Amino acid sequence: MAERRGVGEYIEAVTRFIFAADTPEKADIIFLPGSSHTEHVRLAAELYQQGLASLILPSGAHPKKTGRFTAAEGYASEAAWMRAQLMALGVPAEAILTEEQATFTWENALLSRRLTDSLDLQVHIALLCCRPFHARRALMYYEAAFPETRLLAIPASEPGLNADDWHLTPEGRARVLGEVRRLGSQINEVLERAINSTGGPP
Repeated sequence: MAERRGVGEYIEAVTRFIFAADTPEKADIIFLPGSSHTEHVRLAAELYQQGLASLILPSGAHPKKTGRFTAAEGYASEAAWMRAQLMALGVPAEAILTEEQATFTWENALLSRRLTDSLDLQVHIALLCCRPFHARRALMYYEAAFPETRLLAIPASEPGLNADDWHLTPEGRARVLGEVRRLGSQINEVLERAINSTGGPP
């Protein structure tokens, strides 16, 4: 008879599926998917100040479901707000590229790629700063948009939403399991893109 699995095994499986984290290293650019949370913006500024990249690219117009950016007055987009936060943290304006059209993560990746291509930027290594539970999905999308780039997921830390503590509160469980649903429902488009671009399974 097979040994009964405990709830810890399911928590571990979800954690492996949703969370991703790499060690920061010298890169060409730091990507920031759209958000109105400050943790990953502060992290990007810290990485820039450490000399790990010379450019930061915040991307985002507003959440698709709201139709406009409402998280902070005086800003037309997520990217404009993140740009202001970065500059307040000491990042010079000339180091910040801004993409202000994306309304969800897949668009963040695709439109960031369109911008780097328009500037003829060669992105060999990139750091992806994001919220901790968003890392796997964001990484998947940016890797699909930048297939020749080595992308490193560098998630910020948020109490109750990290790999080691998300399961401890109802709020953390709801947020992470919601991400499981989103990743499961959205993964097909990215897999199809990867298969079609290579002629076979990735």
